Amino acid sequence: MATKQNLFDARREELTEQEAPLAARMRPRTLDEFIGQEHIVGPGRLLRRAIQADQLSSVIFYGPPGTGKTTLARIIANTTRGYFIAINAVLAGVAEIRQAIATAQERRGQYGQRTILFVDEVHRFNKAQQDALLPWVENGTVILIGATTENPYFEVNKALVSRSRIFQLKPLNEGDLFAIARQALADPERGYGKLNVQVDENALAHLVDVSNGDARGVLNALELAVETTPPDQQGILRITREVAEESIQRRAVLYDKEGDVHYDTISAFIKSLRGSDPDAALYWMARMIYAGEEPRFIFRRMIVFAGEDVGMADPHALPVVMACAQAFEYVGMPEGRFHLAEAAIYLATAPKSNSGFAFFDALATVEKEREAEVPARLRDANRDKEGFGHGEGYLYPHAYRDHWVAQQYLPDALQGRVFYQPGDLGYEHGIREQVSRRREAQLAAMLEGDSEGFGIPEVLTFSGPQVGGDRDRWLQRTISGASERLAALRDRVLNAARIQRHSLALDLNAGSGLLTWEALRRAPEGGVWALAATTAEAEALREMAARLPEVERPVVLQGAPAGLRDLLAIRGEGDVRFDAIVGRSALAGQRSSTSHRLEMARALADLLQPTGSISMAEPVPQHAQRLYALVDWEGQGEELAAKVRAGEELIYSAANDPLVNWTEDDLLAAFRAAGFAEVTVESQETLAEARITPALLARWFSPAPAGERPSYSQRLAAVLSAEELATVQALYERRLTGQAVPWRSVTAYLLARAAKK
Repeated sequence: MATKQNLFDARREELTEQEAPLAARMRPRTLDEFIGQEHIVGPGRLLRRAIQADQLSSVIFYGPPGTGKTTLARIIANTTRGYFIAINAVLAGVAEIRQAIATAQERRGQYGQRTILFVDEVHRFNKAQQDALLPWVENGTVILIGATTENPYFEVNKALVSRSRIFQLKPLNEGDLFAIARQALADPERGYGKLNVQVDENALAHLVDVSNGDARGVLNALELAVETTPPDQQGILRITREVAEESIQRRAVLYDKEGDVHYDTISAFIKSLRGSDPDAALYWMARMIYAGEEPRFIFRRMIVFAGEDVGMADPHALPVVMACAQAFEYVGMPEGRFHLAEAAIYLATAPKSNSGFAFFDALATVEKEREAEVPARLRDANRDKEGFGHGEGYLYPHAYRDHWVAQQYLPDALQGRVFYQPGDLGYEHGIREQVSRRREAQLAAMLEGDSEGFGIPEVLTFSGPQVGGDRDRWLQRTISGASERLAALRDRVLNAARIQRHSLALDLNAGSGLLTWEALRRAPEGGVWALAATTAEAEALREMAARLPEVERPVVLQGAPAGLRDLLAIRGEGDVRFDAIVGRSALAGQRSSTSHRLEMARALADLLQPTGSISMAEPVPQHAQRLYALVDWEGQGEELAAKVRAGEELIYSAANDPLVNWTEDDLLAAFRAAGFAEVTVESQETLAEARITPALLARWFSPAPAGERPSYSQRLAAVLSAEELATVQALYERRLTGQAVPWRSVTAYLLARAAKK
């Protein structure tokens, strides 16, 4: 009997699979079959590595319908050695959650097997259901895979979100959708490979275009077209453009009036108005109207915009928008679209000013400052003039020329405080000078009003004495500003590289990890490779990374940039291509002939994705600070000064020295010759203060150890006698020891977009 029941179940499952919609039948079963979402499942990406290693932690897949959220969960089910349970949040309650937890505990106790719980539409769980799940996710009884079309940061319990890694899936591009459709047409088991189906290219293009990045949408439309088209006399099912248009007549628009797309679209509309782009504003507004957005909502946002972003630059903006809103109420849709368009165009083309934010500055002052009394001259004189002198001293503006007189209206404690700053466009441009002049007059009135008791402002500050070595170290950091400069360099390099959450990034010269660790923070769902120049640096990076879960650690390589491809191949990652390659002093000490620079640029181009970029900061030693410029040569003789200048300049003009024999132009030429689509090199000069210590002077004037670069004094010895060299050393020691001097350096910031294919 049990055998017969199993046979019935198997037959029912077989029929269900055969009769399932095309989109369900074609659901990929492995990562190799999965199409799209390269930013999270491409070679080397964190999610792919975690799935392949069966080391997945709790995750939430977030994205529009038809982008592969459920499919990825099913692929994990096919791949993992863990026990897989799937529930739908719409249908499941607390009882189903408890049953799943009980099964997970049983599996863990009897077989030592972990359980993966897939919750589709996880945002549909109410608070009680999410709370029931939380402790079991927290203690590792189940590994959660959630799928949602809503922003999990708003719709899912914050505690669940904090214990999960968020992966955002994006609408599929046209290439992905074409591949999915052709895969369905060619598959003989699950698709239409056994039928003689011929789809015109323009018909397939229409299905792809109108499906709007939704794989399910294009497969459903293809299924409808095939299933409703009879074969011709030759047995051919021909899908023409006309058939395709009947199968999917209206473009699918992802729009939820309470979801992310709703807020993202209105945000794009407002930002287009703020950016004075009427074309973009009309486009985003059309998107909202097409999707059924409430026009009154759009008008409300434009009314706010008229006050917030146009404001006093064009005081007519608010009346115009209000008139358009009122006209819309009279005529309604569809004619009311003219009034929507008129309001949007007016706002987009109007001059802009956000000076209305001055109110919030005043509000913040009220919240933070001690409450100040209303000055007596400004108080109501109708009630207490005789008893308390309220209103005494008030100057009535209408009694003066131009209906204005210089007097202070702020509380005494806030005299001179400025909140409103007129813009320099439109109406505000005309009143800007007037407001400034009146403020100057009021300030003069304040400073000259002895009876008000104004004192001389305190302009000196004093900080207490610091203690010993701590004070010296603090002072040295303050003088050099090294940490601030490095932080600025790091941010400039990484910002230019445009590292995203799912990016694959390579740090060419990791060193202490200045760029590596920040890249890791910016690409938590991608991957970071760090190339260390020495074994010691590589070991230090690995030790620092050991605190991270294994799949989240940067991949630390040790070697030279020229050998990167071989290093990756040894690890079995020869197919990895990076979205961003970053570096700091990555070319320092490298062979610097023209051919070697070109070779390096081509090698880096080979490591980039088609849309990738390279961002590097390279110090240019040829422009470094000259020591002779730090010293006052008065009384030393022009001949000696000239010889020192000449000797020091020889250091920076040595054609055979790879440290100094190149400039920014050489860097630019190499990357352009390598075929990059876009290359820029910008130089930034930095002037910092450096303290010249006895130890530093000793380094300059002592012979260098064998095998190292010659010291400063050894270089000067080529043009100076021993006596002259001793004179120069004594002069430097006398005039520089212990001094904080301005120190010039130049950094070349290179940005190269992916090479032309």
